[in-house]
Amino acid sequence: MYSVLPSFVLGFHGCDESTAEQVFSGKSRLKQSTNDWDWLGSGIYFWENNPKRALEYAILLKKHPERTSTRINKPTVVGAVIDLGYCLNLLDEKSIQLVKSANELYLATCSAKGVVPVENKNTGSSKELLLRYRDCAVVESLHAYRKETGTTEFDSARGMFSEGKPLYGNAGFHEKNHIQICIRNPNCIKGYFRVLDPDSNWPVP
Repeated sequence: MYSVLPSFVLGFHGCDESTAEQVFSGKSRLKQSTNDWDWLGSGIYFWENNPKRALEYAILLKKHPERTSTRINKPTVVGAVIDLGYCLNLLDEKSIQLVKSANELYLATCSAKGVVPVENKNTGSSKELLLRYRDCAVVESLHAYRKETGTTEFDSARGMFSEGKPLYGNAGFHEKNHIQICIRNPNCIKGYFRVLDPDSNWPVP
């Protein structure tokens, strides 16, 4: 009963300005990401309470168009009011144990099928595991198992990720620490809004 998180959260999604305008006008919705390296499995991704990181990510995708199926010419951000509903919250002990068990299920399935389990990988010279093949496969295994067994399915997933350089010395805080939200049930998104943040220099040229 504690897996339903109370109240709303604000999420921010980096995208092209044309996509944002379509969403604001009600002509379309944000699409789910289905990459096999997505950190929290398939869904619509948001940065929790972090419009600046959302913008930075959109700028990164503009520079590396091979990382996205939708070309970004003018990076911008869509804000969303989100009800996480029944959430796979990886800041909660119960959800952490569910994912741990899901990994065992995934390995057993791979063994039964005679396939090699996928692993998380870094990109280029980075030592960070930015391509989360294993994490994605494990989370998707959990969702599939719950659907097949008729167990309550999760509306969303939420995780805290440590990323970037330490702020100082051997600090436990890193430059790009963030909370990421993955929405599987689009009805969790109650509305979209334009971001008003004077510190983020909107719009980006």
